[in-house]
Amino acid sequence: MGQTIEPLNRVAVQLGPVHIYWYGIIIAVGALLGLLLAMREGKKRGLPENTFIDLILVAAPIAIICARIYYVAFEWSYYAQHPIEIIAIWNGGIAVYGSLIGGVAAAIVFCAVRGLSFWKVADIAAPSVILGQAIGRWGNFMNQEAHGGPTTRTVLENMHLPTFIINQMYINGTYYIPTFLYESVWDFIGFVLLLILRRVNLQRGELFMSYVIWYAIGRSYIEGLRTDSLMLGPLRVSQWLAWILIVVGAGLILYWRLRKEKRPHYLD
Repeated sequence: MGQTIEPLNRVAVQLGPVHIYWYGIIIAVGALLGLLLAMREGKKRGLPENTFIDLILVAAPIAIICARIYYVAFEWSYYAQHPIEIIAIWNGGIAVYGSLIGGVAAAIVFCAVRGLSFWKVADIAAPSVILGQAIGRWGNFMNQEAHGGPTTRTVLENMHLPTFIINQMYINGTYYIPTFLYESVWDFIGFVLLLILRRVNLQRGELFMSYVIWYAIGRSYIEGLRTDSLMLGPLRVSQWLAWILIVVGAGLILYWRLRKEKRPHYLD
């Protein structure tokens, strides 16, 4: 007889016909912790008190919408046949890069309207963003998505993973590589590094670009292990975008440094 392992319940709370999913709760917790961190640091750096509360109220909905649009656009062959599922975001299916594009665009406009430096705000927010991403990947875990290719229970046990992770990686009779965990750990490490780097007193904009480079390096590798990548023809979209971001991020830092322009520093 085949092995029977029940996955963790994706529904955290059910109130009559209303279902509250762990996916949404986990992402909300990540966003809240990131917000509290940014608010605390923003106050130290002299930003108006409600800057990040106002920013997240504007940027979060736009980021979520863009994340969904990005995902649906590259999976259009499916959603064209199932249009009612386009809004079913609670089933998963949001793209991190889409959320970053939407969030950054919203932040640029927000800072322009408020008369704030985008790079200053972005530097302060960078550790919060990667912390939210590290936590948010556990929403993928609850949905049994963002995993890698097939593997065996023995391999997972040899990685010394907790049993609940191993069991959740058992999907439709097959064990899968927990790439969601790889990215979460990579992001947590990046979070710690960014906290250290902001004490180094980098030039304005460099902390945010360091986040972009770090995240893109990890994503470029981990994406190659996944089985649910968004594709553009034969290409994995996220890998190509990651490589572009690494070049742009490193190039921008190099450009700022070579110009020897007098730029504000993070701790100014």
